[in-house]
Amino acid sequence: MRHFLLSIMMPLVTVLLGIGCCSCGSDSSEEPEPSDTRYLRLSVSPATTLDASATQIELKVETNLDYTIAVDADWLKQKEGTTPKATTVLFDVAANTAKESRTATITASDKKDRYFSQSVKVVQSGSTIMFEELSIVDKQATDKTKALLANLWAIADKGFIFGHHDDLWYGRYWYNEPGGSDTKAVCGDYPGVFSVDFGPIMDNRYDSEENAIRRRVILEARERGEVIMACAHLNNPLTGGDSWDNTHNDVVKSILTAGNATREKFLSWLDRLADFCLNLKDTKGDLVPVIFRPLHEHTQGWSWWGSSCTTETEFIEFWRMMVKYLRDTKGVHNLLYAVSPQLDSWYDDQTIRNRLLYRWPGDDFVDFIGMDCYHGENPASFSNYLRIATEISQQKRKPCGVTEDGVESFTRADYWTYSVLEPTKDKRISMVVMWRNKYVGSNESDKHYFSVYPGHPSEEDFRKMYSSERTFFSKDLPDMYSLPENIRIK
Repeated sequence: MRHFLLSIMMPLVTVLLGIGCCSCGSDSSEEPEPSDTRYLRLSVSPATTLDASATQIELKVETNLDYTIAVDADWLKQKEGTTPKATTVLFDVAANTAKESRTATITASDKKDRYFSQSVKVVQSGSTIMFEELSIVDKQATDKTKALLANLWAIADKGFIFGHHDDLWYGRYWYNEPGGSDTKAVCGDYPGVFSVDFGPIMDNRYDSEENAIRRRVILEARERGEVIMACAHLNNPLTGGDSWDNTHNDVVKSILTAGNATREKFLSWLDRLADFCLNLKDTKGDLVPVIFRPLHEHTQGWSWWGSSCTTETEFIEFWRMMVKYLRDTKGVHNLLYAVSPQLDSWYDDQTIRNRLLYRWPGDDFVDFIGMDCYHGENPASFSNYLRIATEISQQKRKPCGVTEDGVESFTRADYWTYSVLEPTKDKRISMVVMWRNKYVGSNESDKHYFSVYPGHPSEEDFRKMYSSERTFFSKDLPDMYSLPENIRIK
């Protein structure tokens, strides 16, 4: 049997050896044909090292396959719309506000084989600009609202914006004339801040024909780039009286009480305000930012929300309730929130500070520190108010300014340089807003005016203030609705 098996296997061994010999005799310099012809090459334009202020880069892709893109950093984001075999991919770059440089890796991979990939690193330089950070009450505020806050802070380094309440709506001798303005009639320019009253759009006066005028002049001011600010002389929701009806000290308490009829009425007033703000849009369709200063002059006792009708706890809770309802419940994101206590006498420094921070709602609920100043022709008092306000503004990192000012029926010829321009020197404030000039027509016995108008003795002095490099009127304003490059809002 063994001899039989050997006789069979010998020819097979011979065949196998023959095959092996043929293989050894082939040309060893010949390379096998490659089976994988894929290629993937990446480069970045303009360069892989970017400036801190770079906004966009291009990824150049040379390939013959369908690929996917991955990035390991959130400051570098691919634009939508890249096709699988695109030769150029665009990326948005966020400005680097930190001093340190940062790195991102862009990886392109075979769509069918994630292990076949190529990567390129992108380095962004650290910033040499000193950035300032400001906090805002509404973290979801529109970009233009955030920009307004930033510019209110920045402009105080150069001077202050002049403003006037209801200036575009009526003046001492005119009413509802398109383009009208007592300010413009004297200096040829509109005020930089236009102040209005939101009370009549909220309470039982909401269907007044005057609200159409109010909306029109607000939009006109916005188109010129001016700043809009609004107080709210709200009627008493409990008694039906006006803002000065302080006969009951439980109005705010009733608003804070769940299920109370007064609360439900007041919430309906906030609903009207929300509807107004959410439909207040410029010609580009963007919401118009407004500095809203509710519950103004709360240091005084004459309003139903004032010091004689509320406790400190009630006032603070009331303020926060309004902010949360408008911001969180109604989704209003084009408001900045301003306090505006009143100062109207000579005070020592601590008293001024106490009044400016009277019943402070909290840093998280205030964007702007305002003050209503009715100190008469006493520039020394005014100067002290502004000095302490500047200190508080710097400490809290919130812009500040005079939200109401003036002397009723003043006649002083040098009022503007003496009572406004001189006291504001070396003070870091954003604005000085005069109270209204009431429309009186031919009734010269009515002297309810607080600013200049044609024929007033201070006309020439007002033009001197207008020509000062420290005052900003409508034509002087920077773009108040674009974020300055050195300020970040958080």
